[in-house]
Amino acid sequence: MRITKITIFNRQTVPDNVNDLLLAFGHSLGLFSLRDKDKSCYRIFIVLVKALKVGVELTSDELALQTGLTRGTVIHHLNNLMATGIVTNYKNKYFISVDNLEQLVEEMRSSVNKLFDNIGGLAKRIDRDIGLK
Repeated sequence: MRITKITIFNRQTVPDNVNDLLLAFGHSLGLFSLRDKDKSCYRIFIVLVKALKVGVELTSDELALQTGLTRGTVIHHLNNLMATGIVTNYKNKYFISVDNLEQLVEEMRSSVNKLFDNIGGLAKRIDRDIGLK
């Protein structure tokens, strides 16, 4: 799994039911925008999580049918989810890139740690080159 874009928000409250937990999970990872008034991305994410549970990959048409969204809306959100590395497309089928959500978080953690290591190396070189250390 390759994380290419990640936004993390700190959520203080923990919801009681699984739907609100999934919504909070997605919001914490910056998956669902405040502009998404009808929760389109959330609805797609839920269908993909259910598909993950039973080991099914879905086409954009199947996702559109299951969510009641247009194919264009589905493709838009799938592109955003693929940009994060969370969703993968293979042979016109879409699926979550890991076996479970905990693994997703661990993959993201690993990617972020590598990214910060790289950024730290750049900072060290800049400090040395301009005489800050």
